Amino acid sequence: MKGIRQLAEHLDISIGTVSRALNGKPDVNEETRRRVLAAAEELGYVANQSGRSLRQGETKVIGLMIESSQEAVENADNFFLGVTSGLQSVFARHKLDLIMLPCPSDEDPREYLKRMVARRVVDAMIISNTQRIDRRVDLLSRAKIPFVAVGRSLSASSFPWIDLDFEGVAERAVERLVARGHRRIAITTPSSEVNLGYVFVESYRRALERRGIAFDPALVIRVKTSEQGGYQAAHELLLLDERPTAVILIYELMAIGLYRRLMEAGILPGRDLAVIGFRDAPRARFLQPSLSCFRMSLYDLGVALGQLLLANMPAYRDFYPDGGRNIIWPLELVPGESDAFDPRTGEREFEPQRLSFGDRTVEF
Repeated sequence: MKGIRQLAEHLDISIGTVSRALNGKPDVNEETRRRVLAAAEELGYVANQSGRSLRQGETKVIGLMIESSQEAVENADNFFLGVTSGLQSVFARHKLDLIMLPCPSDEDPREYLKRMVARRVVDAMIISNTQRIDRRVDLLSRAKIPFVAVGRSLSASSFPWIDLDFEGVAERAVERLVARGHRRIAITTPSSEVNLGYVFVESYRRALERRGIAFDPALVIRVKTSEQGGYQAAHELLLLDERPTAVILIYELMAIGLYRRLMEAGILPGRDLAVIGFRDAPRARFLQPSLSCFRMSLYDLGVALGQLLLANMPAYRDFYPDGGRNIIWPLELVPGESDAFDPRTGEREFEPQRLSFGDRTVEF
């Protein structure tokens, strides 16, 4: 691979002329431009983007900061893959690149972000896993770096965000369960300080109170957002003196661990305990009985995130005049068989299914 100096020497013309020809400047005659472009192709010339970025004061790169930990890797689903597909579709229109910035779990997210800002790695940021009080918001606001957050926060700065409709999920899940006769309804929530947990619990509390059901803190199970967290949540529910008849999960893959622990105890989802999951994750689609959960388009979410970010960047604002508003992202309830029974009568909406394992048959 040759640099611009070697390219100029090969052609026996000045570096300035080569540079102007490569950048399409009008003061270079067409014959010279063709010679330069042909030689660049032949010699494998690639422009030094870092040097150009320093001169122009921009990188043309957007950063997506995500959590990087053993738990996150082991329980990874397609959430960010789906979102990045939508993001790329927006950024590609403007020749912008997207890079992932995985923050190690043992490092303060603010310090990690501070280092990325100091190195001028990106022109703008997308931050996820938003905390209740998120110091990254204040850091980016003071540094005047355009950004958008996946999730709300109580941080003082006003900032652009898109958050999932946790209020709507809690409302529709509680409404569905109460209509089926459930009164003792548990939920799972993250054991961390991520803000969505607080939003979800408060929304659940209000949904219960609207239906005359008292909020019971013992039914709020705080665990890790993982399959193992689902297993632990089921274990804690089984230890309660007065068990709930239903549970609402905050994270999609929790259902896999929850099903496993319930089966070990001889308790069948959809027959002995109603279960409503969060998102319609691919791995959870193989559960039996089928999981009642919520559906959303990750691609469309990515598109909206990209447009919201660019609407807050001066160079691209005119392309998205209506894209600067914060958004509560809707989710659609997809009914399954995991909550289709009445705890008062034991009646189910669906015919029971049977699986045989040798001489053992399980009905669900």
